[in-house]
Amino acid sequence: MLGWALTFFVIAIVAAIFGFSGIAGAAAGIAKIIFFIFVVLLAISLVANAIRGKAPRA
Repeated sequence: MLGWALTFFVIAIVAAIFGFSGIAGAAAGIAKIIFFIFVVLLAISLVANAIRGKAPRA
């Protein structure tokens, strides 16, 4: 998912360089949304792993 966010970010940068402001804005918005979804899923994953984690073996 982070790869998709980076892809849309690159598309936004390239579109901005060539002057396509509408496409650049849309791609940047999509990249931002996907990035925040990634961060939320990462946080949920870390919390779930901490809750059901096993004790280390001695």
